[in-house]
Amino acid sequence: YERVLKQVVPDWLDKPLASITRDMIAKRHMQYGESNSKARSNLAMRVLRAIFNFAINQYQTNDGKEIFTENPIKRLSHTRAWYRIDRKQTVIKSNKLADWYKGLMQLSEWHSKHDTEMWQDYFLLVLFTGLRRQEAASLRWENVDLDSKIFTLHDTKNRDSHMLPMSEYIFELFQRRKQAMKNEFVFSANSDTGHLIEPRKAMLKVAELSEVTFTVHDLRRTFITTAESLDIPAYALKRLLNHKMNHDVTAGYIIMDVERLRKPMEQITDYLLKCMGVKQSGEVVDMPTSPATKASA
Repeated sequence: YERVLKQVVPDWLDKPLASITRDMIAKRHMQYGESNSKARSNLAMRVLRAIFNFAINQYQTNDGKEIFTENPIKRLSHTRAWYRIDRKQTVIKSNKLADWYKGLMQLSEWHSKHDTEMWQDYFLLVLFTGLRRQEAASLRWENVDLDSKIFTLHDTKNRDSHMLPMSEYIFELFQRRKQAMKNEFVFSANSDTGHLIEPRKAMLKVAELSEVTFTVHDLRRTFITTAESLDIPAYALKRLLNHKMNHDVTAGYIIMDVERLRKPMEQITDYLLKCMGVKQSGEVVDMPTSPATKASA
């Protein structure tokens, strides 16, 4: 939130909220959107909208009257000024995964051993589990059960706890992270939070080395796309991604035990490893012909 506001409205940060007018909002939204990023301009205004909504309900004068009576961001809706942003559909294509993985492994030539291994394992965990970037970055060791090969996310986007099985590859990844453990976080880092925050520098370097442009969320989309291509059952896929199924009547009768997700997780892992060149694909060989078959021929 702070970062986007510093980018779009840096000169407003020490202004009283009451001094920010509807005209200022409309002008800055248009200026930044046209000269820099439409999506970033929208995001900054959504953050400001949330701040104003909080202030409207939180603060009052001494005689109980509201200090703010209207959210100035409403001007953008009234004038239909919000930029239309198409949802991204980018993934790392299967025929590019080997190049991407090769670039990822070359990070060791440019950064320290600790940072390199942390970034590598972080990107791989997101790719092989479909976790959201913050969920992966803030994962705590107390929620990782290496004995049962299960890990749990509690502070998720939809507020539901999310329990997932580890494929063998992910189990080995967690074992590596355990050996490098420095605090309570799987991806420990010298940051205010104690965990990895923004791997942008590493992401750009991997993209440069591999010539495969990607974002962290592209890794999640790649996991989803891979799962769908392997015909993973719809309910298992939703459970793997921790998607809500509130409006699905059938889903309400299905209790998806975490162990039932282990097989589809291994399927997805196996496919990705083959695409990355880490694991050999099965070779097609000619079956031996029996004497009886030869005679009939």
